[in-house]
Amino acid sequence: MKERRSSPFMLSETQAALVLLLPFFAVYFCFLVYPFAQGLWISLHDWNLLKVAFNPSAKEFVGLENYRRLFWGRDVEWHPLHRPVPQGLGFLMLALVGWGWRRWRREVLFVAIVMAGILIVGWGFHLGEDGRWFDRRFWPTVARTVTFVALTVPLIVIISLLLAAALNQRTRAMAVLRTLFFVSQVLSVTVVTLIWQIMFSPRQGLIANVFEGLSVEPLTWLTNEHLAMPALVITTVWWSIGIAVMLFLAGLQDINPEIYEASEMDGATAVQSFFLITIPNIGTTLLLVSVLQIVLHFQVFGQSHLMTGGGPNDETQVLVRYIYQTAFRDSEMGRASAMAMTLFVIIGGFSLLQFLLGRRRQ
Repeated sequence: MKERRSSPFMLSETQAALVLLLPFFAVYFCFLVYPFAQGLWISLHDWNLLKVAFNPSAKEFVGLENYRRLFWGRDVEWHPLHRPVPQGLGFLMLALVGWGWRRWRREVLFVAIVMAGILIVGWGFHLGEDGRWFDRRFWPTVARTVTFVALTVPLIVIISLLLAAALNQRTRAMAVLRTLFFVSQVLSVTVVTLIWQIMFSPRQGLIANVFEGLSVEPLTWLTNEHLAMPALVITTVWWSIGIAVMLFLAGLQDINPEIYEASEMDGATAVQSFFLITIPNIGTTLLLVSVLQIVLHFQVFGQSHLMTGGGPNDETQVLVRYIYQTAFRDSEMGRASAMAMTLFVIIGGFSLLQFLLGRRRQ
């Protein structure tokens, strides 16, 4: 009996895997890697959008000058206790790192050292008596973006977690409610902002009607410097809780129901079960949702652009909108690309944080 000879055209498992992955790699390179490399290259040039459109040789290589003009200024000084509270927190974190050097995992130590360095070094820079930043709007815009994220993300995580815990029941009514809560997620930013512009209207909005019913003067949410940012936060929280609720529900349904039954037999209350059983068992999901929401909301654009136009008085100006204006209104593509690379580093840092802390929990 003759041996069956393999075909010369047969592929090994590795070769077959590469063939199947090749279309993905091609798309990934064309739409992600190449644009990123091009953006990095543009950030190293004095690149006027209109001039280069008519004359490709009009760009000028300037190296890191765009980054210097973003991050630096004239007569900039540094002091280890310029902002005692955040810098003191950084020094405290370094002290904890020294105490836990042999007790904590390397990933945790790395994250703590980086965060301490950012607090100590970052908050130590300030302008001298006659100093000024080269880009006076960049750091205030970064600060407002961080403020937006700091207000939005905790609210989304807390509200969506409580809603998921309440909806984690296998009944028809809960299934309907889960669908209703997810509906807002499928709406476009244009629709969402239109809905909430009407809601916040001081003349015809639902909130204004409620205030009038209580004999209270309606608030001008979107034109008030102190209320415009909270208005964007409320809009974003309403729009974003749907996907967070679904992720938390997936995590909650992985918890063995017998654990809750045992806790009930031991006399644990619902609140005790929530904090002692639910929270520890969905730690990975909690981390995932938090980091995803941080990454998503650092890229906020539509709410600021459509609802307030970055106003009033730049109080709702966010980083992506500032990048957009710099690139397409001011035609400064080089400086805009430098800001985009900065945003990439910020988002990449939080993604790295999720990776490191996720490894620690495994």
